[in-house]
Amino acid sequence: MGDPKAFLNIHRKEAGYRDLHDRVKDFSEVEQTLNTHDRKLQASRCMDCGVPFCHWACPLGNKAPEWNDALYKGDWQLAYKLLNATNDFPEFTGRICPALCEKACVLNLTDHEPTTNRENECAITEGAWRENMIVPQQYERNGKTVAVIGAGPAGLVAANRLNKMGYTVTVFDKNEAAGGLLRYGIPNFKLNKAIIDRRMAVLEAEGINFVFGTEIDLNALAADGKLPQGAFDAYVVSTGTPTARDLNIPGRELKGVHLALELLAQQNRVLAGMEFSKEERVTAKGKDVLVIGGGDTGSDCIGTSHRQGCKSVTQIEIMPKPVEGPEDPNSPWPNWPRTLKTTSSHEEGCTRRWNINSLEFLGKDGKLTGVKVQPIDWEPNPEGGRPKMVVAGEPEVIKCEICFLAMGFLKPEQPQFADNVFVCGDAASGASLVVRAMAGGRDAAKKVDAYLNK
Repeated sequence: MGDPKAFLNIHRKEAGYRDLHDRVKDFSEVEQTLNTHDRKLQASRCMDCGVPFCHWACPLGNKAPEWNDALYKGDWQLAYKLLNATNDFPEFTGRICPALCEKACVLNLTDHEPTTNRENECAITEGAWRENMIVPQQYERNGKTVAVIGAGPAGLVAANRLNKMGYTVTVFDKNEAAGGLLRYGIPNFKLNKAIIDRRMAVLEAEGINFVFGTEIDLNALAADGKLPQGAFDAYVVSTGTPTARDLNIPGRELKGVHLALELLAQQNRVLAGMEFSKEERVTAKGKDVLVIGGGDTGSDCIGTSHRQGCKSVTQIEIMPKPVEGPEDPNSPWPNWPRTLKTTSSHEEGCTRRWNINSLEFLGKDGKLTGVKVQPIDWEPNPEGGRPKMVVAGEPEVIKCEICFLAMGFLKPEQPQFADNVFVCGDAASGASLVVRAMAGGRDAAKKVDAYLNK
């Protein structure tokens, strides 16, 4: 810890967002950056705690005190080396991670001004790219082959780690490019896809083979599958959670009701140069928008709708409104507080409502015109378990011409795989954070290595 009194003298300072009226006109990243001097000062606030709860809270076990100290002292190369030792792609998490480490920071307990770990992480990595510290390396091959199925964050980490161990790695993905939800779920205003392409160029130069537009039948990898198990020495299944949770209420077939990824994935493809017909295009331009689901995916739909030129946005959530304020009595520090989250997309304009149940999609001539909803409440279940939903108000209609369902994803059911098949990321755990998927990919690489060397 370079400055033991910095946390007393220097307040937390975030880079903040671009001007609201400016950023809604494009899909460029909304988050700004601090200058080098201010970034070092923010790093100096880390207290190098005897028990680093930030390290405990991070699924990757990032050693924030170590690389914050190196950043404060101006040793950017050491800072990146320490960061990259636990985090294969910190340019991703430095942009989109909810920063569990910051909520577990001791400074968050004492004054609700935790160290800006996520922004520091991004700054360190961008400095590494800027100074050409990240260049392709070549690794001695061990003669064994591994197939990674799915090029999302979990699959990319597994492939990267296995490649460094000397395995010949081939990554298969059904899409036309790598990234999974990083590319096809997260909007460009949160993660510019050039950031993914930049890393992909390094991975390919280091010898990882990528095969796109190819969907692998996972049943063929089952213990009784027909695919010759000798095709690859081992397989890593990292296909994520491809099935979104739907809302099968009357009127679901109306034109204008879409799953969230139908909007998000298509918009990202449009920005990448792909063209769609007028009938295929999913757009909120000139429309009243309703988003059903209060999580990050719903927030991404809000921001995308604004940039497409929507008339208005309403977001509804069936669960109660989270507590406001920095502390959550039901999940105290250092655990993650389930408090009200206001994103940059919410700031751009949105009516938010909680405890709202959707009853029916309404339409005219086959097109959506509104959604009938009803206020509800939750009561303890006398038999235990999930609380009981009870009616708390009269039905009403929310006017909308387009509705996005952002209610999460279903955990995939996997077959009983052969011994040389390893599942990781969301494909194993169900939908979760990118940082957890990356940790799962790292663990899968260790298991593959142990299996092939037992």
